[in-house]
Amino acid sequence: MSAVLSVARAEPARPRLGDTDRGNSNGNGGGGAGTGTEFSFDARDFERVRSLIYQRAGISLHAGKQAMVYSRLSRRLRETQHRSFASYLSALEQAASGPQAEREWQEFVNCLTTNLTSFFREEHHFTALLDELKARAGRPLRIWCNAASTGEEPYTLAMTAVEALGANAPVKIIASDIDTKVLDTAARAVYPADSRGLSPERLRRHCLRGTGANAGKMRIKPELAKMIEFRVVNLMDAHWSLGEPFDIVFCRNVMIYFDAATQRRVLAQIHTVTRPGGLLFVGHSENFTDSRQLFRLRGKTIYERV
Repeated sequence: MSAVLSVARAEPARPRLGDTDRGNSNGNGGGGAGTGTEFSFDARDFERVRSLIYQRAGISLHAGKQAMVYSRLSRRLRETQHRSFASYLSALEQAASGPQAEREWQEFVNCLTTNLTSFFREEHHFTALLDELKARAGRPLRIWCNAASTGEEPYTLAMTAVEALGANAPVKIIASDIDTKVLDTAARAVYPADSRGLSPERLRRHCLRGTGANAGKMRIKPELAKMIEFRVVNLMDAHWSLGEPFDIVFCRNVMIYFDAATQRRVLAQIHTVTRPGGLLFVGHSENFTDSRQLFRLRGKTIYERV
C-alpha cells in the first residue's frame, strides 16, 4: 500500500484537499528530512500523523512506522498538490466540515489501514464455525464480520454457512470495514481464479469462472453474495447502528492495532451487540482472558459472550 515516487508538483498558493484517490499503489518509499525523499517529512510530522490516526480510527502506530507512513501518504500529497507533510496535515486539520473534508479524512484513513486477508484464513475457525452453525440450525442467524477488508473473509463465512445449512441457509452477514476502497473491492466479488485458500472443489461449488477477457478471474456466486451486506463502520464511533444482536462476531487481527484502553472499549461495545451465548472469533495473537466478565474462552481464539 505504499506509493511509487514521482516528480514533485509545485505547491499551490493555498493548501487544498483532493476529492478522490483511486487507490494505494505499491512501491518503495522512505521517510525523514534530509534523506533525498520527495517530500519534507520529519519527526514532528510523524507525531502529528500518529495523533490524527489514533483520534480518527483508534490505530496506534509505534515509533518504527515512519517509512510506512511516508510511503503510504506520499500519493495523497501528490494528488492534493502538497510538497510537504506539514502542509498536507495542516490542510487536513483546518478543512471545514462537509463532504470534501470528510472524503479527504477517509482517504487519510484508507492510506494507513493494513489489509491482509485470504479465503479460509486460519481454517480451524471455519471448522469450528461449521459445527456451531449446525448446532444452531432451525432459526435465522446473524453474523458480523467487522474487518471485511477486500471481502475474502465474509465470502468464506457465506460459503461455510451454505456448507453447514444448505443453499437457503437462513444467515445474514454484516461485513464492515473503515476502509472504503477495500469495501468497493469486496462488493464487486471478483478475484483471481487462483486466490489462496480455495480448494478446487470450493472453487467449483461457490464461484463462477471468468472466460474471454475475464479469463483468470472468478466471481462469487450471486446466491452467496446476497447473504452479505457491506457497510462502512468505524469501531471508534460511540454507537454502532447494526440492527439486531449478532449470534457470531468475527473480529480477527483488529485489536492488535489498538492500545489497551481502546481494546477494552471496543470489546465492551462488541459485547453489547452480541447475544448472550454468542461467539467471538479473534486473531491467533489476540488474547482477552483478562475480560472474563464480558467473554469467556470457548476454544482456540474463540470466546463466548457472557
